[in-house]
Amino acid sequence: VAVLTLAGCATPPAQVLAGMEPQAIETALQRGRFDLQCPNAQATVLSQELRPPVVETIRFSGVPHGMFTIGVSGCGKQMTFQIACPEGGYGCFSADGLENVRR
Repeated sequence: VAVLTLAGCATPPAQVLAGMEPQAIETALQRGRFDLQCPNAQATVLSQELRPPVVETIRFSGVPHGMFTIGVSGCGKQMTFQIACPEGGYGCFSADGLENVRR
């Protein structure tokens, strides 16, 4: 019975991702505006996924995280970023390198 109660209280993945999305977009915009040298660049969420913890053992469990693919375009250029957002409000960060510039 306890398992059913806990499972019933879990936040749906779509709701978790919706809470992360504004910060993911802002993270991509900051990086994209700098890399593109375009202060007016705009962002578009291309995909999103809630991923389970990378590490799970008997004694330790990592943190689930949202992965967002966000396109940033402006000034005739565009980039695509993979943005990771750990669940729990720990902030988001770019999870890829600079090799994705399309000119």
